[in-house]
Amino acid sequence: MWKSSTTGEDVTATTLLIDAHCVMCNGLAKFLRKRTAPSAELTIQGIQSEEGQALIATFPQRLQTMDTLYVVRNGKTYVRSAGAIRLLLTMRWYYAVLFPFAWLVPLPLRDAVYWGVSKIRHRFGRLDG
Repeated sequence: MWKSSTTGEDVTATTLLIDAHCVMCNGLAKFLRKRTAPSAELTIQGIQSEEGQALIATFPQRLQTMDTLYVVRNGKTYVRSAGAIRLLLTMRWYYAVLFPFAWLVPLPLRDAVYWGVSKIRHRFGRLDG
């Protein structure tokens, strides 16, 4: 079940923290919403929200200042491409089967692609508010 969380009480097995002002990040949230497995519990929160900031404050110091998406799954925090890959586990089976294969791509290559996309993401627009 997909949940759009507005309170910290809704944090479930998998929580995705995204830049709520980023059009691309919001597009990812919409994409996930349509493809989340019926049995999955996925909460999506904005990094800028009070709840998002409170959750980030619990992360190790080195993770707190990163400009990235965060995926918290079963109490463990994943960032960049590792976080994106973990999202496959919340999706319908035909996406979830890609999970083990996604790890075959070397981390430096995965993160280089992630970094490149993250640097141009605001070219697609920005939601201010």
